[in-house]
Amino acid sequence: MTSSETTSQRIPPFVSLGSTRSFLQGQSGINQSDSVDERRVARNAPAVSRETSSLPAIDDLDDGSPIARQLMSENKRRERLLGRQLPRPERTRIMTIANQKGGVGKTTTTVNIAAALASAGLNVMVIDIDPQGNASTALGVPHHAEIDSIYDVLINDFALADVVAPCPDIDNLIVAPATIHLAGAEIELVSLVAREQRLRRAIEGYGKHREANGERRLDFIFIDCPPSLGLLTVNAFCAANEVMIPIQCEYYALEGLSQLLKNIEMIQKHLNSDLVVSTILLTMYDGRTNLAAQVAADVREHFPQQVLRAVVPRSVRISEAPSYQQTVMTYDPSSTGALSYLEAAAELAER
Repeated sequence: MTSSETTSQRIPPFVSLGSTRSFLQGQSGINQSDSVDERRVARNAPAVSRETSSLPAIDDLDDGSPIARQLMSENKRRERLLGRQLPRPERTRIMTIANQKGGVGKTTTTVNIAAALASAGLNVMVIDIDPQGNASTALGVPHHAEIDSIYDVLINDFALADVVAPCPDIDNLIVAPATIHLAGAEIELVSLVAREQRLRRAIEGYGKHREANGERRLDFIFIDCPPSLGLLTVNAFCAANEVMIPIQCEYYALEGLSQLLKNIEMIQKHLNSDLVVSTILLTMYDGRTNLAAQVAADVREHFPQQVLRAVVPRSVRISEAPSYQQTVMTYDPSSTGALSYLEAAAELAER
């Protein structure tokens, strides 16, 4: 497992992140910053209700009630994030978010952890190599067929600098979008020279481009993969030095994990010996079921060093956010889902 050393550079306190700020301002009666709201209005997105808006005040609740216990638990979790400073990695951490099983939260995890780290002041890039382009949608970046995209980088030898676009809602976050053309890229890559290394070379070239232009290096690069183990995913594995695996807390997710690990082993042996599975994140956790608890316990038992302490619960707000072309960090920063991804991002950065 890779572990980044803390350098002398430090980012602004974690209190600047949306979840903690909006929570504290909501408690003290201070008006929340309207920067995100202005951007939302500019894109004609309706205001959203808050997950906790209909909940009674903690003082009005019986201390033994489930709602009171949940609110007090969330208060303590937010307090632990106050004033938190995250270390910058000594070199760019390139992470592939992969799982050949669909619907486990790969894209959701990619965009929300990237948004949380970028909001904290780190320089972050998301590379979307899923033909569905869901990460591009969630980050508000255009990805229609006429847009220059990661397809042009892989197939037409475009420079990565020519296709990246800034996320409109979050500073320090840039995106290499995916278009529908990627659907045919698997076939087109077969006949190309060094087909497995094309994304890696593009990322190396982009790093040199930023250095030549006096721009600060990227701290994190997240690569969002399709739910398959084809050449696009192989390119992502070859380009990365770490793999993050989101695992849905259900039995089928465990079945797919063993096959994924075998494929990563083959990549390590033949194409990228530096690749390690550094992080596993439990997603869609439903604390009301014994199955979710059992799956979580099994994963932690087999991968004690890789599994993050933070767990992402099932959340309506997380599911709703992409329909407004946002992450949950900007859509509802006071929600439980946003808090969970903030915790996961902090834990990831401090490893």
